[in-house]
Amino acid sequence: MSQKRQGGPPPRGVMMPGAAKGAGKSFVRLLSYMKKYWLQLVLVLVCILVSAIAGVAGSTFLQTLIDDYISPMLLDGSRDFSGLARALTRLGVLYAAGILGTLFYNRLMVVVAQGILKTIRDEMFSHMQTLPVRFFDTHASGDIMSLYTNDTDTLRQMLAQSVPQIFSSIVTVIAVFVAMVRLSIWLTLFVLAFVAVMMVITKFVGGKSGAFFVKQQNSIGAVNGYIEEMIHGQKVIKVFCHEEETKAGFDQKNEELFQNAAWANSFANILMPIMNNLGYVQYVLLAMLGGALAFHGVGGLTLGAIAAFLQLSRSFTMPISQISQQASAIVMALAGAGRIFELLDEEPETDEGYVTLVNAEEKDGVLTETDHRTGVWAWKHPHGDGTVTYTRMEGDVRFFDVDFGYVPDKIVLHDVSLYAKPGEKVAFVGATGAGKTTITNLINRFYDLADGKIRYDGININKIRKPDLRRSLGIVLQDVNLFTGTVMDNIRYGRLDATDEEVIEAARLDDADNRKIMFKVMMPMAKPALITIGLLSFISTWNNYFWPLIMTSSETLRTLPVGIAALKSSETLQMWHIIMAGNVVLVLPILIVYMLASQKIRNSFVYSGIK
Repeated sequence: MSQKRQGGPPPRGVMMPGAAKGAGKSFVRLLSYMKKYWLQLVLVLVCILVSAIAGVAGSTFLQTLIDDYISPMLLDGSRDFSGLARALTRLGVLYAAGILGTLFYNRLMVVVAQGILKTIRDEMFSHMQTLPVRFFDTHASGDIMSLYTNDTDTLRQMLAQSVPQIFSSIVTVIAVFVAMVRLSIWLTLFVLAFVAVMMVITKFVGGKSGAFFVKQQNSIGAVNGYIEEMIHGQKVIKVFCHEEETKAGFDQKNEELFQNAAWANSFANILMPIMNNLGYVQYVLLAMLGGALAFHGVGGLTLGAIAAFLQLSRSFTMPISQISQQASAIVMALAGAGRIFELLDEEPETDEGYVTLVNAEEKDGVLTETDHRTGVWAWKHPHGDGTVTYTRMEGDVRFFDVDFGYVPDKIVLHDVSLYAKPGEKVAFVGATGAGKTTITNLINRFYDLADGKIRYDGININKIRKPDLRRSLGIVLQDVNLFTGTVMDNIRYGRLDATDEEVIEAARLDDADNRKIMFKVMMPMAKPALITIGLLSFISTWNNYFWPLIMTSSETLRTLPVGIAALKSSETLQMWHIIMAGNVVLVLPILIVYMLASQKIRNSFVYSGIK
């Protein structure tokens, strides 16, 4: 076997640095997830329309209040408020409808947002299971985890808050614009010119904020990846005394995150005050212009129309300010969505294998497939002419002139040839990075060869389906990972259909004695039954103790604990120690019987379990 010194898998880096690109495509792709919620979205649109109409009606009512009710009352001195009361009642009903509409569309968008996020998380996790090992070798686990946490949280904020807020703002702007045009075309043109100035400022400040928000998301992924890597490598860090270097590396990444987050939020936080102040300036200038037009009789403006228009102008600029405020959140969410979609677009692990592992029976030297477990395994090999052959699985592994590289332009194994016959024990000895783990990874087809062949029981492993190939191998990894659950669940992980007896026997083969099996395997499984038995026993004992106290008045009819307490308190009996000694003597035979039978009891408990 000849080989070069290995470098191991390529270093893991930050995931998806170019996720900011294609924000429009990410948004369109997000819309595809909303198809199943079209009914809820229609209801949301209706509720937004009702809420917007209620807001506009409140602003225009000011004109009606001044011109139709207040001014006539001041001129003729009338005290009839019936018309005003009816108008206020209609306005109150409209406001109530607007409040209910706002409540309902916010509630519905929360349901829609959480449903979409659930679908995205399901797709991410399902697709992640199909990715090759190469992907996880080249991407930091912390960066991948940030997709499920930070990036999905930004999507939640966008879907539940930003999107409905923008829709509501757009509808409000349209409705208010129509109302303003009806009142005064000249004042409306002035408002539009002022809004154009505000949009230019928004584009400049919001663009700066959005760019830094994108960098912030990438920095968060980098920090999470670095932290995860340092946590897993704590032993290495302490062995080589690299604590200070590690802290310096973290400070650098954390500083980058700080700078990006600080600039992003600085631009985002100054945008709203700028827009609010511009709105106040517009309000003052609009009042002066409206007064001048009314004084000169231009446009037929009245006092009520000017007051209503001023209110409408606030309702017109406020949604624009809200849209600009939500722009940064949307840009950040789309950056996170881009990272998520890049994960979903990763090419899954391919499998062109067609040879499968099946249960078999051997009669007269001929293997036949069976549908039940026999302890005999065979490779089912279909051929192009329609015939099928069965080869007994024995574990003969042979390498023929194997070349391999983690990246195509860097071959780390060259011209490797070796064999391991069934029943043989073969050890690979070499320095760290020499390629020992790489060879085992090639047998499992975690990576594909650059050149050469690997035959398993005489079959090219490229022809064997990967799940069947990996199922035929037993691997003990260097780094042990215990999954959430009981010890029995983890033992059964290698074969989910294993019975309790088989799991217990596997634990026994791993040097587990009866005590370990009972406390580590059986007790977790029996916990619900033990809790139930304990609860029922407590209830029964409690009732047996207190029921005689309630139902009887004679101490002779009560339970033994009460009777003993009565004897202790009586003056005729002073030998309490004798009574206790007698109780101990009565218990001793039971303890002796248990000690003699304890081994049998434990064995019965271990092998049968609690069902």
